[in-house]
Amino acid sequence: MFQPSLQTVCYLLARMIGMLFVLLLLTFCSLAEEVREEPRKVSVCQLKNDPAGYNQMLVRVTGFASYGFENFTINDPSCSSILGIWLEYGETTAAGTKYCCGEPTARRRPEQLVVEDIPISLVEDERFREFDRLLHRRLDSSVHVTLVGRFFYGRQKKYPNDVYWGSYGHFGCCSLLAIEQIISVDPQDRDDLDYNTSFDETRIAKRGCKYRSLQGIRAESDAIDVQQRAEQGQSELSFNDPKRVASGHLAQLLKIDEKSVAGIKQTRQAPGRFVYEWRPTGKRESYLIVVSRYSWPSFYAKDPRRVAWIIVAVHRFSCR
Repeated sequence: MFQPSLQTVCYLLARMIGMLFVLLLLTFCSLAEEVREEPRKVSVCQLKNDPAGYNQMLVRVTGFASYGFENFTINDPSCSSILGIWLEYGETTAAGTKYCCGEPTARRRPEQLVVEDIPISLVEDERFREFDRLLHRRLDSSVHVTLVGRFFYGRQKKYPNDVYWGSYGHFGCCSLLAIEQIISVDPQDRDDLDYNTSFDETRIAKRGCKYRSLQGIRAESDAIDVQQRAEQGQSELSFNDPKRVASGHLAQLLKIDEKSVAGIKQTRQAPGRFVYEWRPTGKRESYLIVVSRYSWPSFYAKDPRRVAWIIVAVHRFSCR
């Protein structure tokens, strides 16, 4: 009868243990793959309408990320909710949002972002770098993006006539969506559209002057409403003549004949934006009208190449 040597027995046992270890490792990896968290596809409106229902959940959303002074948020013009959703990068990368005058804006944090004891990762690939580049290419910007992030609705605050969620972002304004991955970014390649986010770039800071805002766009949804009305009325002025849009709206606002708004002058121009000034004859006061062709209505327009001009702001100012 064959009697294997001790060396042979040890060798066979080692092979069996090795094979068993490999099988256990493969089983573990397979189970880990099965339980890996997949992001839930939701809309920005769903997050705003039911923030508690998505708390700490990994989500995939599409919306308009806006970045500027005291602002890094994501919105959807079709939402009526006033809930703000602040954005932040995961890992050690920071967006560098500026909160006050002369304040340094760091683009790196010393440690990985951890929110409510949950570490936030970040895929810093080419799509992320393109998204970050578009955000920072101007003082304020709007980028249409699809991203994956973890949502935190913050603390609920009850007021007599409303319920408010917040504690993240500027002065605790908002809920938080911590970005882990950028899925897709729409390019900003049209020079006929306004990709800025601020509603007022008139900069009327003159010594001895005071001004009053008569009207400003109330929300992104206003631009969608103007676009739809222009398409229904098929008014070419709304699409092709920003100066007439400015003078006509000012006349309507002041309840005067449009013909009396004579001598209205263009004072500034930027891609997709015009600023006009009008001074009534014999008056010290003047009016500034900001007209824009914002980028987001192009995603809701019947023809994306035909975007209507809208009134962003109207200011009345006077100087001594």
